[in-house]
Amino acid sequence: MASDLPATPLSRARKRFGQHFLHDPAIVRRIVNCVATDEGETVVEIGPGRGALTGLLASCGAQLHLVEIDRELAGDLMVRYAEAPAVTVHTGDVLRFDFTALAGQLNTRLVLVGNLPYNIASPLLIALLSVLDCVDRAIFMLQREVAQRLAAMPGSRDYGRLTVMVSRLCTVEILFDVRPGAFRPPPKVDSTLVRLCPRIAPLGPPVDSQAYSQVVRTAFSQRRKTLRNSLRSYHPDLAFKEAGIDPGTRPETLSAAQFAQLTAALYPG
Repeated sequence: MASDLPATPLSRARKRFGQHFLHDPAIVRRIVNCVATDEGETVVEIGPGRGALTGLLASCGAQLHLVEIDRELAGDLMVRYAEAPAVTVHTGDVLRFDFTALAGQLNTRLVLVGNLPYNIASPLLIALLSVLDCVDRAIFMLQREVAQRLAAMPGSRDYGRLTVMVSRLCTVEILFDVRPGAFRPPPKVDSTLVRLCPRIAPLGPPVDSQAYSQVVRTAFSQRRKTLRNSLRSYHPDLAFKEAGIDPGTRPETLSAAQFAQLTAALYPG
C-alpha cells in the first residue's frame, strides 16, 4: 500500500509494488494521532506514495525521512518538499534501507510509520527485528490477516512463526481496522493498524538470534508434526527434558519464551 497525494497528478497504482493509495482523510488523521510524534523525534515513513500521511507528519515538527521505491512518486515528493529542510526523500527498496546507519548518523532512535505493501510486510517485519536497538516504536498498516498473526496467542489458528519471532522482541497492540474503501484502488482484504514497541528485554533466556530463528523456522516448517519429529535433526531429547517441554506437543502451542528455553537447551553455552 501507499498514501495519496492530492496536490500532484494521480499516478497509477503499480501492482508490482503492491500499491493501494490511502485517501480517506479521517483515517489519515487517526493514523497520525496514533503515531503521536513529538517535536525533535525522527520519523521514517515507509512507502509514502502520494503523501497523504506525509503532510500531517511533516507538520508535527519531527525530522521526517521518506523511503519510496517508486521513482516517479519519490520524484513528486522531492519536488513537493524541496523547501522543507526537515523532510528527506530516499529512493529505494526499504528491505535494503540501512536504518541503523540513519539512527547512528542522527544519534537518535527512529519512529517507523507506514502502510506496508502486502507483498513485503512479513519479510520486512522479520528484517526489522535485527535493528530494534535503533527503533523506538513502529506503527504499521497491515493486511488484517497479518495483524491477527502478530497478536495471536499460542494454540490459536493464527499463531505461527511470525508471531513467535516478533512477540519475543516486541509488544504488539492492535489499534483499529480499516475497510478497503479507504484506499484507491480498494484492496480485496481489510487492513489493520498495529503498534509495535521493542521490549526492554527479550522473552525467555538470552539466546543467539540466528539459532532462535533457525529453531523456530524448522519447528514451523512442519507444523502438523510434533516437536519431536519436526526437530529430529537436532537430536533434541535431552534438550526437551532440560527445557521442560513435552516433545509430543506441536509448535503452535509453545510461547516465544518456551522457544527461547528450547533454543538455549539445544545450543548450550
